Amino acid sequence: MKAVGVTVVGSVNLDLVAALPRLPRPGETLTAAGLTRVPGGKGANQALAVHRLGLPVQLIAAVGADPEADTALELLRHEGVGLDRLHKVTEPTGLALITVDAAGETTIVVVPGANAALQVQAQDVAGAEAVLTVLEVPEQAVAAAARHATGLFVLNASPTRAVPTDVLRRADLVVVNRGEYAALPALKTARAVAVTDGPRGAVLLREGVEVATAVPPSVNAVDGTAAGDAFIGAAVAGLLRGLPDAELLARACAAGALAVTRPGAQPSLPTAAEIDEVLAR
Repeated sequence: MKAVGVTVVGSVNLDLVAALPRLPRPGETLTAAGLTRVPGGKGANQALAVHRLGLPVQLIAAVGADPEADTALELLRHEGVGLDRLHKVTEPTGLALITVDAAGETTIVVVPGANAALQVQAQDVAGAEAVLTVLEVPEQAVAAAARHATGLFVLNASPTRAVPTDVLRRADLVVVNRGEYAALPALKTARAVAVTDGPRGAVLLREGVEVATAVPPSVNAVDGTAAGDAFIGAAVAGLLRGLPDAELLARACAAGALAVTRPGAQPSLPTAAEIDEVLAR
C-alpha cells in the first residue's frame, strides 16, 4: 500500500442534530428532546470511514475561519486524517440541520457555506491510489477530481444532481441509494454502480448487469445519518484490496448497518475489526 492511499474531495459540515420522537409533518412544530453538535459532511465522514478501516487518507475540503471549523474537524484531527490540503475561505463553515426520530430515520438540510467555494488542483489528487468525491461540493471540483485522478476514481452521486458524462465515464464505481439511482437515468451507462436500499441491502451493477447482492446484518437502528458514508468507505477499501464483488458488497452493507446503531455521523463509523465481528456472527 502506497503511503498516499486515498484522497477524498468533499464537504465538511458541522451537524446540528435534533432528537425527536417522530419526524415533523409539513407545517408542524415539534419539541426536540435535545440538540447536539457533531462533526459531519459527506466528504469528512467518508474520509474518516476509510481511515478507520486502516487506509491513509488525505481530505481536500474547504472550511471557514470560524469556531465551527474547529468543532467540525475535531475528530479528523484527533484520529490522524490528513488535512494538509484543507482550504480556509471567507465563507462560513458548512452546516447540516438534521432531525432524527426514535426509529433512527432522518431528515437533513445542508447549508453549503465554505463547501461551495472548494477548488481542486491537479496536485491535490494526482498520485493517490483512489480518489473519492461527493456532490456536496461544486461541479467544477468534482470534474477536476475526475480529470486529475491517476488511480481508482469513486463517485458518491449524492445529493442528487446531474453528473457530467465525462465524470461518469471516468468513474470506476458510483455509489447511490435507490432514490438517487431512479433520479439519475444516466447511471445506467456507468461501468459499475452500487445501489443501496437501507435495511434491504444493496446491489452491485456492472455495465447495467447485476453481479452481486448483499443484505446487512439485523441491528437496532438509532441514527441513520452516516450509514451511506460507512458503506462507501468500506466499498473503497474493498476495491483497493481487490475483494470479490460479493465480499466487497457484504462488508460495505455490514459497515452501514453498524453505523446506524450509534448516534451522530462520524462517531458512528465502524472499524475493520467491528465489521469482521458482525460478519462472523
